[in-house]
Parts: sequence; C-alpha cells; structure tokens
Amino acid sequence: MKKRMTTLLVIIAMCFMCFGCTNSSADAPVDTQGSESEEVNEEGIIGIISAMDNEIALLLKQADIDHVDHIGDMDFHVGELCGKQVVIVKSGIGKVRAAAGIAVMLDTYNLSEVLFTGIAGGVGDETKVLDVVVATELVQHDYGQITNDGFEWYEGYGGDHGYYSCDPELVRLAYDSAVRVLGEEHVFKGIIATGDQFIASEEYVKVLQNDFHAIACEMEGAAIAVVCSEYEMPFVVIRAMSDKADGLAHESYENMADKAADNSSRIIVKMLESI
Repeated sequence: MKKRMTTLLVIIAMCFMCFGCTNSSADAPVDTQGSESEEVNEEGIIGIISAMDNEIALLLKQADIDHVDHIGDMDFHVGELCGKQVVIVKSGIGKVRAAAGIAVMLDTYNLSEVLFTGIAGGVGDETKVLDVVVATELVQHDYGQITNDGFEWYEGYGGDHGYYSCDPELVRLAYDSAVRVLGEEHVFKGIIATGDQFIASEEYVKVLQNDFHAIACEMEGAAIAVVCSEYEMPFVVIRAMSDKADGLAHESYENMADKAADNSSRIIVKMLESI
C-alpha cells in the first residue's frame, strides 16, 4: 500500500511539472520584431525596377533605405519612399538581366505591384525627347526566326498574340501622375516595343510603327511584362524619351538621358504619393 501511494505521488508530481512546462512555454515572450515583419509582408511591398543607375538615382536619394540585400550581382534597396514600403533595384541592361532581376524580386519579397521606371527611344511621330510614354502593352519586336527571306516575327510566345498588357489601374495612376508632373501635352499611352538592341535607325523606326504600332522602344519592358504575367503580379512600365531612336539617337541619349531618367523617377514619386 505504501509503495502504491509513493508511485501515485510521483505521477501527480510529474503531471504538475508537465503543466508548468506547458504554461511557461505559452507565457514566453513573443518575438515582436518577427511579428512586425510578417505584418509588413502581409501588406505588400511596392517593387521598383530599372536598368541603369541614373534611372534610380533620384529615388534612392529621396528614399529612407533600411537595408540593402545583395543577391547575385544586384543590390535590392529596402526601405520607405513617400510613406510606402518599397524595394528598389537596378537590374542591368537587356531582357535577360531585367527578367532575372524581377524574378529574384518576386521570389524574395512579398510584392503588391511592380513599377518599371526608365528611359527609351521615341518611336511615335507625336512623341518628343523628354516626353513620357506609359505602356498599355509591351511586345518583343526581336522575337522570331531568321529565314532566307529575312526576319519573321513570331507572335506565339505568350500574352495576347505576343503582346502583354499592363495593369489598367496602374496605367491610369501612372498617366495621371505623369500629367501632373509634366503636363498633358508631354504624356502618352500606348505600345512599347522591347528588343536587345539600341535603336538608332529611321528605317527600323518605321518597322516598329507599322508592324507593332509602337510609340516607344527600349530593352527591358517586355521581359518585365512576361515574368510579372507569369506571377500574376500587377505591373506598369513608364518610359521617358531620351532620344527619337533615329540617326541622332546616340547624341541625344548622351545629352538627355539623365534628365529623362529623373522625369520618369519623378512620376514614380507622384504615383507613390497617390497610392
């Protein structure tokens, strides 16, 4: 009997010990920093991507950067701009680098939307240097095959017959913001053609106009469009004209690129103030 009582007391003591352990674990301090981070992620971060340093210089100057994540050969600047959580990256020039940059950004951060800012060549007869084009659609003008009869564009790689549409609400917001920054006479909406070439040819400008109905050309936008569409991520591409993609394109680019880049960035700032 005494032995049974001793065994019972030991079992009761063990139960109290287990109960105490459970309570102490439940009452343990919560990692508020981790919870706060999760809350920010749930709200989403606005992704801003460009190809070159001068295209994000103004944004980085105005942003309150909390930290920089170095991934691959890219620096992702994470912080706050105009009261919004943002991550800003320079991907590098061309479709491959742009696609890599946006894919890493989408895979690493909980983005709510993507804004591409930068410069381009004006293709439309109505556009002038330093005007802005907000893309409604983007197309890869150099995607196709070379035959004995020359280059044949191929529309079957995705999108709507090869064209990818920007988010209508972001297009509206970008256009309205651009008008407030530059004035309505300097802002256009339309198709932007993307290819891995710097266009400096009046003849090829006519091809972009006639075959693709483009009003601007550049080297990254459609790559951003393809990846964002695959992720079902809202996006818009905003381009300020540094040149007219003609025989004087290189000279105009050298003289006007920085000012055009700042114009595009100022539109991003105005957008963030409105979101």
